[in-house]
Amino acid sequence: MAYQSTNPYNGEILQSFHECDAKSLELKLAQASNCFEKTWRKKSYAQRAAVLKRAASILRERTDEFAQLITLEMGKLIDQSRGEVKLSAAILDYYAEHAEQFLAPQNLPTKRGEALVESAPIGVLFGVEPWNYPYYQIARFAAPNLMAGNVVMVKHASNVPQCALAFERLMEEADAPPGAYTNLFISKDQVSQVIDDRRIRGVALTGSEAAGAIVAARAGQNLKKTTMELGGSDAFIVLDDADLEQAVKSAIEGRMGNSGQACTASKRFIVVESLADRFLTSFQAAMGNFKPGDPLEKQTTLAPLSSEDALNKLLDQVKRSVEHGARVVMGGERFDHPGAFMQPTILTDIDTDNPAYSEEFFGPVALLFRVADEDAAVALANDSPFGLGGSVFTRDIARGKRVASRIDTGMVFINAAASSSPELPFGGVKNSGYGRELSGAGIQEFVNKKLIRVA
Repeated sequence: MAYQSTNPYNGEILQSFHECDAKSLELKLAQASNCFEKTWRKKSYAQRAAVLKRAASILRERTDEFAQLITLEMGKLIDQSRGEVKLSAAILDYYAEHAEQFLAPQNLPTKRGEALVESAPIGVLFGVEPWNYPYYQIARFAAPNLMAGNVVMVKHASNVPQCALAFERLMEEADAPPGAYTNLFISKDQVSQVIDDRRIRGVALTGSEAAGAIVAARAGQNLKKTTMELGGSDAFIVLDDADLEQAVKSAIEGRMGNSGQACTASKRFIVVESLADRFLTSFQAAMGNFKPGDPLEKQTTLAPLSSEDALNKLLDQVKRSVEHGARVVMGGERFDHPGAFMQPTILTDIDTDNPAYSEEFFGPVALLFRVADEDAAVALANDSPFGLGGSVFTRDIARGKRVASRIDTGMVFINAAASSSPELPFGGVKNSGYGRELSGAGIQEFVNKKLIRVA
């Protein structure tokens, strides 16, 4: 089965689903197109907002039910799963409350007559979403675009099919009309078919560089607008005047949240030489406190990776890094424990010719670099194919802002690990993609900024 729910903690196959056949896919595309043209685009902001607010209320009322599915399918610690459900509800509410303001017509000064720009929906949108945040990733794509008057179709990751269906049923229960939100269990060939379909007007992907290149190329052949939120290898810079205790605490949060399976996780720890030994000692001690266990149990501190394949890929990356000269300070192996558990790992002595220097490690593996000063830290942070997020630690906030401005990424956090909130724009540059989600920027990506001129 292409869509299969497997518990990464114990390997139990929970449920399997068949892919859409050609007839079913056509019916779904037709229904989405019909919903946009005849129903959804004609609804007022207040009517659309009522649907999203109902969905947010359902998520809050049944947080544990939705959270348990996340944990069972991809292994996230249950408290973190609950946090994801609540964040998804906050995103739905945020756009329900602010969309009309964000998309209000704008009057333009002109020497003659009148001119204004209005924001109009463009139609059916197609999203390709990953498994690491099964609801949050969907919410930040669906919420702004539904409020803008578009309708959305989503191809979710094949290992979280129950979460995919749960979100579709959530929208149905919230009284979204048929076709406003559609889940698609489709193959890679069918993904291309959907992108090619004339009824699809825009494509959004969150995933790997490789997937982004394929989807963006296909959409480009069809002259369709895209947004791409891809991988990251975020720099975590600790300057010589940093609060070391705060930096280590944030380093643990930034590297170990979701077992390190986040595009914005802190991955490259760049520490000035004067603090490097002390930072490493404290960081290593804190990393050693994580213990594997059942992610449904509150006392568990380390969750499994999402699958055996994900674990094996990470183990292979560590092995290749060591073969090219990296030193393992701690970890580097799978836990001797049932389930797809990776030991918290720290690698150092990583030269520029080591594949680890430019790769993303999607799991609890930290890369530690020592640098002489602030300029060397910025240079190393920017010497990456990625440009998603990053952090700077310093007691001097003005200095932190200056350093942040020099870092070539879409987001920089001062004295904190990367985090997400509905009102903050999310996205990157370079191989981390383009376009923005969340905030007022996220709702502007798939609307027609139409000029209306009165001569």
